[in-house]
Amino acid sequence: MTYMRTGSDKYRSTALSALLIAFPIVASAQEACTTYTVTDGDTLGTIAQAAYGSYDYQMIFNANRDALAANPNNLPAGLQLILPCEDGRLTPDSELSSIIQQETAEQEATRTNSNTYEPPLKFVSSNNWMPFADESLTGGGIFVRMAATAMQRGGNDRGYNINYVDDWMSHIDVLLPSGAFDVSIAWESPDCSKLDLLGEFSVRMCTEFDFSLPIYETAYAFNTLNDSKYAAAREFADYAGARICRPEAWPISDLEVQGLVEPLVTYVHPKSPLECAEMLINGEVDLYSIEAETASANFTELNANDRVSPNPALATFITYHFLTSKSNPRGRVYIAMLNRGITEMRESGEWYDIVATGLAEYNKLSQ
Repeated sequence: MTYMRTGSDKYRSTALSALLIAFPIVASAQEACTTYTVTDGDTLGTIAQAAYGSYDYQMIFNANRDALAANPNNLPAGLQLILPCEDGRLTPDSELSSIIQQETAEQEATRTNSNTYEPPLKFVSSNNWMPFADESLTGGGIFVRMAATAMQRGGNDRGYNINYVDDWMSHIDVLLPSGAFDVSIAWESPDCSKLDLLGEFSVRMCTEFDFSLPIYETAYAFNTLNDSKYAAAREFADYAGARICRPEAWPISDLEVQGLVEPLVTYVHPKSPLECAEMLINGEVDLYSIEAETASANFTELNANDRVSPNPALATFITYHFLTSKSNPRGRVYIAMLNRGITEMRESGEWYDIVATGLAEYNKLSQ
C-alpha cells in the first residue's frame, strides 16, 4: 500500500556501481546476466521483454537505481544497464544472500551488551502485500526484513516488535497518532514540494507524518485490457477520460502531479488491489495502476495475464519509506536510527541482497 516521491536517492550503492565496471560481459542484445548498452528507442519495458519475456522491468530498475532515478521514462542512448540473472543475481558467479550473511556475522561479532534499558520499537505492517509484507514470507516480506535489519545496522542495536494490522488506514488514523505503534511499514511519500498540486490526502501525509530515507523505488505500471484504446497511450495526457483504479489507501499523488485529476479522469478506490484487477477484467475501469509486482500477482491469481498489458512506455516512479507520526515525541529519533541502518545497507549492498532474495522467494511461490 502507500505515497510518492520522484526525487532521486542520493545514497548510492557502491557495490552496484562497481559492477558496471567489473561485469565480464557487455551485450549488444538484451540478455539476462549481462550488461546492455541502450540504443535509440529502447524503453525499460522493451528491454525487459527481450531479456525476460515480460514487460515487468522492476528487477532492472533495482539493479540500476542510481543510473535510472533521474528519468526512467527516457533512456539516453549509450547508457549501460545491468540486466540481472532471472533469479536476481547480478552476475552469473555471484550468490544471493552472501552479503546478508557477511553483514549479520559482523554485527554479531561486534555486539556489546548495554546496561541501559531502552523499550523496543513497535512496528506495524499489514498482510497480503506480497512480496513486501506478509507473515507467510521469510522475515515477514522484503520491507519488514529491511526494518528489522536497519535496527541492527549503522551503529544500531535496538530491540523491536513487529505486528500486523490488516487495515492500512487505521495505521495513520489511529495506531501511529495514538502511540500504539511507533513506525508503520511502509508508505510512499508524496512530493511535498508540490503541495499546491496535491489532493487532501497527500497534503495530510506531508503535514502529519515523517518519512525515513527511501527503502525501495518502484514503478507503478498502467495496465489495460489488450484491446483498450488506452493501451496505445504514449503521454499521460492520452489518459484523459479514463476510469483509473487505485485501491483505498494507495496514493494518487504521482498522477496528480502529472495533471491526471478529476474531472479529467475518474478515480475508483476499492478496498483491495485484487478488486481493481477484477474491475479491469470486467470492463468496469479502463486502467489499473499499481506496483508491477502487485499487478502481476493479481492477474496471475485471476488467470488473466493473457488479457492485459502494461504500458511499456509510461510509468510513474515512487519511493517507499518507514513512517512515523509527527505527534510522537520520539518519532524523529526513530527515523534517524532507521536512516543510519538504511544508509549502511545501501552502501554495503545488503539492501539489494534483501530485495533479490525476497523477490526470488516470491517468484518460486508464484510458479
